[in-house]
Amino acid sequence: MASAFSSQSEDVDVLAGALYTWCAERNIKLRSQQGLSIASIAIDLYHAGYQTQDDLLVALHECEIH
Repeated sequence: MASAFSSQSEDVDVLAGALYTWCAERNIKLRSQQGLSIASIAIDLYHAGYQTQDDLLVALHECEIH
């Protein structure tokens, strides 16, 4: 059970790190509609196989989200 929790924690860290970085680069508040939208996209990308912070950031940049 502890390893499952550790894995989930690492997943959250990867997603949060990419999300915080992406939003900071664009001066977007995380709790704004735009922040929530990018969070949803980041989760989808993570499940699609982009499972490191760098991979997620590259994929988010390629999406050209505004």
